[in-house]
Amino acid sequence: MLASLFEHGVYSAYRVKHLNSDERFSIGELSKATGVKVVTIRYYEHVKLMPTPPRTEGNYRIYRREHLNRLLFVRRCRDLGFTLDQLRDLLRLAVQSHRRCSGIDRITENHLKEIEAKIADLRRLAAQLRRIKNGCPGRGRIADCRILAALTRSQGKSLRGLGMD
Repeated sequence: MLASLFEHGVYSAYRVKHLNSDERFSIGELSKATGVKVVTIRYYEHVKLMPTPPRTEGNYRIYRREHLNRLLFVRRCRDLGFTLDQLRDLLRLAVQSHRRCSGIDRITENHLKEIEAKIADLRRLAAQLRRIKNGCPGRGRIADCRILAALTRSQGKSLRGLGMD
């Protein structure tokens, strides 16, 4: 799995080249190899997104290649905006290699729809702010500023009591 991620340019090889040869490494090494903060790795363990690593006699965590692979997958999913619940579902489905991938496709499709809805909302917000901004050239007095006037109205009502009426 990891090799294919490198081949497709999802991750660069330099991030994992520092692992020691027996593929046992500390949480700090795992953090450096993946770009995920130590506190986040511990959190992912706590919420069961990462398998609990074995510990040394001195109670230090010992990570292996499977932890690295899982954390790279988790990080990529988080980078793409998947929620922790969606990620759990993806991980649960990923181990069922004999099943059809329709469940994974459904999760991804729903996530894509959410992102597209957010983009549409942001475009509407940008257009509204552009209209407000265009209403004031920025050369007048603050007391006459049309931007502040527009921001102090909520759906046509003045926001009295804010000291701006």
